[in-house]
Amino acid sequence: MELSIQLPKNFNEQTVRELLEQEWLVPRKVRHFLRTRKNVSINGEPALFHFPVKSGDVVTLQFEPEDYPIPAILLGNTDKVNVLFEDDHLIILNKPIGMKTHLNQPNENDTLLNHLAAYLAPKNQVPYVVHRLDKETSGTILFAKNPFVLPILGRLLESKQIYRRYQAVISGQLNESMTIRKKIGRDRHDRRKRVIDERRGDVAVTHVDVESYDRKTNHTTIYCVLETGRTHQIRVHLTSIGHPIIGDPLYHPKPNGRLMLHAYELHLTHPFTGETIMAVAEPSLW
Repeated sequence: MELSIQLPKNFNEQTVRELLEQEWLVPRKVRHFLRTRKNVSINGEPALFHFPVKSGDVVTLQFEPEDYPIPAILLGNTDKVNVLFEDDHLIILNKPIGMKTHLNQPNENDTLLNHLAAYLAPKNQVPYVVHRLDKETSGTILFAKNPFVLPILGRLLESKQIYRRYQAVISGQLNESMTIRKKIGRDRHDRRKRVIDERRGDVAVTHVDVESYDRKTNHTTIYCVLETGRTHQIRVHLTSIGHPIIGDPLYHPKPNGRLMLHAYELHLTHPFTGETIMAVAEPSLW
């Protein structure tokens, strides 16, 4: 695998070593092989690790197969892939409702990861999961197209530099916007579910904005923005304040129809180009 990346305009001059270790998060073992094999070049010329790199430089890295072993993924159906954004390093899809993000068993072939693997196969690329959506949730989801960018996207996610905005329809009338800060842990009685657990749970923060209220149905339409990414976070948080999501098969006492939760928007700054990427998943819930 060979990657060539042009450093963006706002790039701060640093050494090759600093770039690989601190900016691009290349594992120590892989950095060692890049150095000993002399598999780094700047603007087409071989480069040592103490060489400086600056804005506009093209850095080329040559990897061997053993540096990043390729995972085996059964190929699915390319017709089930709806691309919202794509370049050489990452891809954003619109996930349909009722489809798992990734396989849990090696013989599965009907998850979004399988279908994306089939889409990328002609390009000799393999997808890598950055984050996931519940099977019942539709909308924007981000994948890496190579193992090199995967930890960089993971860092952006952990440092809250990937903006995710969800649409939802909930039971009852929610009168005002709010931020829900409640820790989430596993349900000891049902392995499928999560519960509020302030003592042993993980910190979880959800920002909720009220869009409208329908008196006829007694449903409130809202937007949610995640500050953290816990399993079932939005579903558990809204249930905890007495407003479960319509159609939720796990948390609504009377689920009816589809889970009314949709990952409507995903924004991020591209880690290599510095451009702002904005993906919107249409159609929306309303």
